Amino acid sequence: MVDADAALPAAATVVLLRDADDVVLPGIEALLLRRPKRGSFAGAWVFPGGRVDAEDAGDDEDARAASAAIRETREETGLELARDDLAALSHWTPPEETSRRYRTWFFVARAPQAEVSPNPGEIEEHRWLRPADALDAHAEGDLLLFPPTWITLHALVDATSVDDALARARRAGVDRFVTQHDAAAQRFLWHGDEAYGGGPETPEGPRHRLLVSDARWSYERRGDRA
Repeated sequence: MVDADAALPAAATVVLLRDADDVVLPGIEALLLRRPKRGSFAGAWVFPGGRVDAEDAGDDEDARAASAAIRETREETGLELARDDLAALSHWTPPEETSRRYRTWFFVARAPQAEVSPNPGEIEEHRWLRPADALDAHAEGDLLLFPPTWITLHALVDATSVDDALARARRAGVDRFVTQHDAAAQRFLWHGDEAYGGGPETPEGPRHRLLVSDARWSYERRGDRA
């Protein structure tokens, strides 16, 4: 699948994971950061990340995105990562009507065993949350999540450990999302959905969409991988 918006500026983010400290209910926790109520993603809970800058070294854009992900993680959380810590997870292009558009690489990594030290100019609060708990908090209005964050957490709900999550990411490869927003139907669409691009719909046709009409969002994906 070719990204028609390849000229957009690039950004990168890291999903930092740790194993939940619960022998009865094993699983993972993800680090979420709350942005200030101004600027990009105002008031939202996000993963560490930001724009790919000229200082981010690499032979190609994938490598520069990884460099940016490591730098942004250090600047926003005080946590240090190495390139080998990262597994590429997904790549996101926002809808055309988005005011500030970035093509964003998502990586996943095991969190270092160190205290999070948020940058007070960029981060208001941080939490370690199980993915399912974060989705519940969003549905209850306690956390504001944007679709890429929501879908990433949704994909991690069944991970039994950080090793499991990393193995799944490396096995699956990079999942690409070039987003269309159907505001009238209160949904987001991606390649693989028969309505993507305005196509006709059938009851049993292929789906790749996020329904946001209710407080508890619903992700539908069936048919071939987009």
